Amino acid sequence: MTTLTIRRQARPTRLRTRVAATVAIAALSSLGLTACGNDTSALSGNNTDVGSYDSIISGGPTADAATVDGNAWAKKIKDAGTLRMGGSDSGPLFSMKDPATGKLTGFDAGLAQLLSHYITGKPEGPLTLTVTTVDTRETLIQNGTVDAVFATYSITPARAKKVAFAGPYYRSGTAVMVKSDNTTVTSLKDLDGKKVATQQGSTTADLLAKENSTAQVSLFPDDAQCIAALKTGRVDAYVIDQSLLISDASADKTLKVVGEPFSDDYYGIGLTRDDATAKEFVNSFLSEIFSGGAWLNMWKATIGTVVTGEEPKPPEIGSAPGS
Repeated sequence: MTTLTIRRQARPTRLRTRVAATVAIAALSSLGLTACGNDTSALSGNNTDVGSYDSIISGGPTADAATVDGNAWAKKIKDAGTLRMGGSDSGPLFSMKDPATGKLTGFDAGLAQLLSHYITGKPEGPLTLTVTTVDTRETLIQNGTVDAVFATYSITPARAKKVAFAGPYYRSGTAVMVKSDNTTVTSLKDLDGKKVATQQGSTTADLLAKENSTAQVSLFPDDAQCIAALKTGRVDAYVIDQSLLISDASADKTLKVVGEPFSDDYYGIGLTRDDATAKEFVNSFLSEIFSGGAWLNMWKATIGTVVTGEEPKPPEIGSAPGS
């Protein structure tokens, strides 16, 4: 089991609350992984098989001692025996804590645990989590409270003036959600002539027009009303940011996200700008989990449990402005 200590910062009211989720067990036989121990129950809020998830982390790459000891940033983490992660404990499929066990799982959490395993050599990838918000991420990196931020943290040139970004490690953006029994809509191109819901104030309508889609767009005040319109058949699809959609789909097995995003929002790992070797080290780690399969296995175990279609490819490191 993953060693996890959580330190919580004061949290301002969120403008957009993500849906909390309780989901059924999802088998991960397609991963070809052997469960560790007897704990294979699914976590509340994530379609994640715990044993398979732990196997991905313990089977991840480890850096040789000389590489770690020769990097001051990594050596400090190795000596502490834990990676101090800034992130969330309430983000379904990305980083969510099971209320019963205290265990943290998700795509972001899993990559952080893989990085901890890579540095410390400990199979569980121990973390010390400090819960961050949009307003506190840069400060916690700059003052040294955390070693790295994994928090669906979009890379921008403005943010890159305050912190360094390793990666990108994930491409998000505007995506499509349909009812789980829908077999006619599998990607953006299938929306032509279909009725589509999105939230008022979003850029979805403009993005669809840019893609020359002939979808008929209806605007609704919030996420809940968009979902209701989809489930009652008023619209054929709900189109908005993928992170929100997969949170919704993780809470409701009658919904699914299809295809790749059709706009670009690249997530990076936030690091200090005071030591350039930190970014170099983490980019090397990302290269190893990209090429070795751990990244894709973690995607399958988390995000891939609610997103259908072709498996994604890791983004090119350094490809996002600001990375």
